[in-house]
Amino acid sequence: MIRSMTAYASAEIQTPLGLLSCELRSVNHRYLELSPRLPEELRALESQLREKVAAKLTRGKVDLGMRLRSNGSAAAALELNETLLAQLEHAAARLSGRFPNMQTDFVGLLGIDGVLLRPEVDQGELHAAALALLDTALDDMVATRAREGERLAGFIGERLDGIAAVVAQVRQWLPEIRAALRLKLETKLADFRQGTDQTRLEQELVLQLSRIDVDEELDRLSAHLAEARRILKLADANGRRLDFLMQEFNREANTLGSKSVDQRTTQAAVELKVLIEQMREQVQNIE
Repeated sequence: MIRSMTAYASAEIQTPLGLLSCELRSVNHRYLELSPRLPEELRALESQLREKVAAKLTRGKVDLGMRLRSNGSAAAALELNETLLAQLEHAAARLSGRFPNMQTDFVGLLGIDGVLLRPEVDQGELHAAALALLDTALDDMVATRAREGERLAGFIGERLDGIAAVVAQVRQWLPEIRAALRLKLETKLADFRQGTDQTRLEQELVLQLSRIDVDEELDRLSAHLAEARRILKLADANGRRLDFLMQEFNREANTLGSKSVDQRTTQAAVELKVLIEQMREQVQNIE
């Protein structure tokens, strides 16, 4: 089973301070890179949140956002520090003569540390809710990645079938291509047979045929096909394996093209490269 690195998941839960929501977004990346955005009340949880993400995801650039929206009851429970407000009022009156144009901004006043009194909240309960919420969102993301991975596996499987068809076709052509090449070489060498060592000519003919022999490349392509299909069935994250295998596929296709002495095998090499490139683009999104 393969999993995509591109996914989105969200979840929310009611807490004593209000509605806590969690959003996860991930895109392809060489390693696992987590970027958390947390409210002040949950910043102490960052290391635990990172551990939870790393336990379920191995690769991808992941954005983790948590947002706490106060509900009506929490807002009504807010109280003002009357003592501090009285001190600020006294200070403003005392300084009004020196600063006649001084104005008081209500929002700025509420922003002064200590003016607003918040009710005591059980931090342990809030943190436990946040961790549980992340578990829910992560499970959703893993499921989404798996569904997208199934789609990618189907796409890659179709391209593997295409490569297998090209390899089989080239194998069918080889006897005819070799016979035509042998005839062509023998015709070219006919003018040199007179007075020339026949054994040496045969050796030269065998050497030329061996230089364009692609049996080894076809065998390796078949081996790569079997390995790719095996990797697609693995339970572990296998994007790196497939990415490396794409390089091996491409190497054999290039060699097949460079050895080609027939238009059909040249076209086959081009078709292989197209199929391999299509797979490589999708493999970049696999975890």
